[in-house]
This record gives sequence, C-alpha cells and structure tokens, in this order.
Amino acid sequence: MNQFPNQNDFGDFVQTFQIEDLNIRGRLIRLDDAYNAAIQAHGYPPAVKSLIGETMVLTAILASALKYDGVFTLQVQGDGPVSLIMADITSDGAMRAYAKLREGVTQDDIEGASIPQTVGAGHMAFTVDQGPDTERYQGITEITGATLAECAQNYFRQSEQLETAIAITADADDSDDVRAAGLMVQRLPKARDGEQEEEDWRRAVVLMSSITSKELLDRELTATKILFRLYHEDGVRLYDPRDLRHECRCSEARVSRTLRSFPREEIADMADNGIITVTCEFCRTDYVYDEQRLDALYADTAT
Repeated sequence: MNQFPNQNDFGDFVQTFQIEDLNIRGRLIRLDDAYNAAIQAHGYPPAVKSLIGETMVLTAILASALKYDGVFTLQVQGDGPVSLIMADITSDGAMRAYAKLREGVTQDDIEGASIPQTVGAGHMAFTVDQGPDTERYQGITEITGATLAECAQNYFRQSEQLETAIAITADADDSDDVRAAGLMVQRLPKARDGEQEEEDWRRAVVLMSSITSKELLDRELTATKILFRLYHEDGVRLYDPRDLRHECRCSEARVSRTLRSFPREEIADMADNGIITVTCEFCRTDYVYDEQRLDALYADTAT
C-alpha cells in the first residue's frame, strides 16, 4: 500500500483509494489499449464506441469492489436502437466487450441520446460466475437514469443500501486515440455521528463532481495527480493499482464443445453449402468447420 504510487502514462488500471478523514473509499479507472482492442474489429458508430467504453469502465468499477474468483459480467439490454451492451472482466483483469445494434441504426439515431433513448425499456444485470461448483450471483435493476452511471447509482441505492456516486466518460471521436475513465466513491459503514457523516459524504461527492471529463481523460494528468488535487486536504491514501487488459476467452476448443452439444442433424441444417461458421461476438474471430472437420468432431464425440 502506497500513499502516492508512481504512474507515468494513461494506461489500463484500477486505482483503489481511501479518503481517510471522510470515511470514504473509491476507485479510479482508466482504459486505453484495452478499450481500443475491444472496438477495433467492429464498425461501431462513434456514439456506440463511447457506450462500449463507458460500459467497460463501469464493469471494472463494479467488479473491483467485489471479491471473486471467476468472471464478472455487466449486461445492459433493452428494446431500443442498441439492444445489448455487454462487458465482462475476469478476476485477474482480462476484459472484453461488444454491442448489438438493431438493423439500420446510424450515428444520427443515437448521438446525444440518453440511455433510455438508446437502449430503450430494459434492464441492467450484474453477474458473478465463479465456476460450475459455485452458485451464480446476479443482480438486476431496471434502466432508470439518463446515463449508465445514474443507473448503477440507483441500483446501489435500492438494492445494496450503499451510498455511491459514479462518474464515467469515454472519448471515441478519434479511433486512433480512444480513452475511457471513471471515478467512484462509496460511503463506508458509520463511524461518526449522523450529521457529521452526512456532511463528509456531501463533501466527497461535491469534490468528485468537480472533476471534468476532459481532466479524467487527460494524458498529462496521472491518477495520482487527479486524486491529490481532489482529496489531499482530507488524507487520501492510494493502494497499489491493479492492471487491466483486453483478452477474449473464445477458442476453437470452446466452439467445438458447443457444436458437439447439438445433434449432428441440427448442425447440418445450419450449414451454408456444407460450411458452419461460428463468429465470436466479442473479437469477431471466425471458426470455420467444413464437412470433413465436422465428421472428425462428431467422430471424437462418438469415441
């Protein structure tokens, strides 16, 4: 644990911190290469790229507040122009994300639109999967709020009874220099009288709200500088940052296992000129199976 760890670039990381005098904990997230890698194989409009970045940041923020060994997934789903935004992160920091658009959706349809206008009526779901021998945890909340941050704040307030303030932003105007960032503060269990605690919480939120999107995305402002500017008068303590990265978990072995779970007759009905092509939604990698490969696949199953 360091009071002010050294960070020299924008990077991909989660910076945990605590504002000791205010009894507040927080997370600062920055995404650079991981964000770019998640969108580069897709032809998303800029507004959707920004939503992907914001979703990845929110996913990292929420997951970093949990102790788990597996995969944390965030899904935002509705009946609007963007029907699904999905991101996940493993317990060792590997991230990926994608979005689904309804046919014919353009940048003009969603630019400047709120989350309810973009995603429509729907829900936000948080899932923690720690493997087949562990019960899966899931939290679901309706899309209530103009932004993803507001939707998450409403979830914490209603379901977790935990006062939380979140700010997230993403810049995807320049495809060669996409960045995303976010900041979250949460009130810790009571340690002071009620009036002082309320005053401390208001101070923490007001200070957090003073940070601009431009500052959160500024390559010249390290996480250390941002948090020192905001909270140095209140005794901010920074813990060791945790690295994040982009990594898709698709593989030929996984695709083969999925295909083998279907009867051969059903697979044959899905073939196009005898070819089955399975495309990963996250990284757009194609896995191609001709009849010879399918014969070998199902021969292995029979064996």
